[in-house]
Amino acid sequence: MPANESSNRPVILTGDRPTGPLHLGHYVGSLRNRVTLQATHSQYVLIADAQALTDNAADPDRIRRNVLEVALDYLAVGIDPSLSTICVQSALPALAELTLLYLNFVTVARLERNPTIKDEIQARGFGRDIPAGFLCYPAAQAADITAFKATIIPVGEDQAPIIEQTNELVRRLNRQTGRDLLPVAEALIPAIGRLPSVDGKAKMSKSQGNAVPLSADDVEIAAAVQRMYTDPDHLRASDPGRVEGNVVFTYLDAFDPDLQAVADLKAQYRQGGLGDVALKHRLTGILQALLAPIRERRAELARDPDFVRDVLRTGTANGRALTEATKHEVMEGLGLFRL
Repeated sequence: MPANESSNRPVILTGDRPTGPLHLGHYVGSLRNRVTLQATHSQYVLIADAQALTDNAADPDRIRRNVLEVALDYLAVGIDPSLSTICVQSALPALAELTLLYLNFVTVARLERNPTIKDEIQARGFGRDIPAGFLCYPAAQAADITAFKATIIPVGEDQAPIIEQTNELVRRLNRQTGRDLLPVAEALIPAIGRLPSVDGKAKMSKSQGNAVPLSADDVEIAAAVQRMYTDPDHLRASDPGRVEGNVVFTYLDAFDPDLQAVADLKAQYRQGGLGDVALKHRLTGILQALLAPIRERRAELARDPDFVRDVLRTGTANGRALTEATKHEVMEGLGLFRL
């Protein structure tokens, strides 16, 4: 029986582009929530390899290589294939077919106005040379969400406009078919947003090379923390320091379980009398303790790639059955000819 079958639980769709191994930003932003939510929700986790091609078409082998890497990260952090269904996007043809259908119900102008797409186009420096697949990402995302009939989508705040546009398409299709063919979805935005990079200049990103991967060893973790941006005017431990914009405190807020201790450290840092070395030492220990079991579990799973492939095959087969059923419902609702 599929992990999510015969359940009246709310349906979650989440996932990642396989452009590289996952990192601490993914962990705090989504992975640890997925581990918790899989016990109370029907959760589908999509490895979005087709979507990753929208800005990686020149190097498709990079995407192929990282599908297993991302799956290893999922399993290592505790995503349980008996509770969550892990699917590979490119092996679900209904998603591409629904995308093509949905593109008939949205204009180019509306796609270009989507704030998420506008920001990403600018960040990537596409100018007017925008890959068509990238521009059409909101329609493809709508296909992903609706194919699984997901009602809860964990996303960062910057991705919320994608969910809004998905719901626009859903409402239009429901009006056109005269029934509640597809459910609207709600964005679930984590309390802690995206982690900054260690240098504090941008968000933590695989593509920018400023991330701490989940597979990092103790030496790599210590080196990353050592490079973290603090307060450039905090030259001596006795000097008052700024907490705001201090990357070490941002990470302590995200990962230190002792909230009162962090609050006390902030007060001491602002007053003066707490050095950056002591702060970084504390954070290093916390991150090393967090990642050690994940790293060990990942290494163990990597020695059995057939098991990981079986997880993907089983999850994708279950996802294919569900998404094909939704596609046929949409086609029937739109009155399309079927042989």
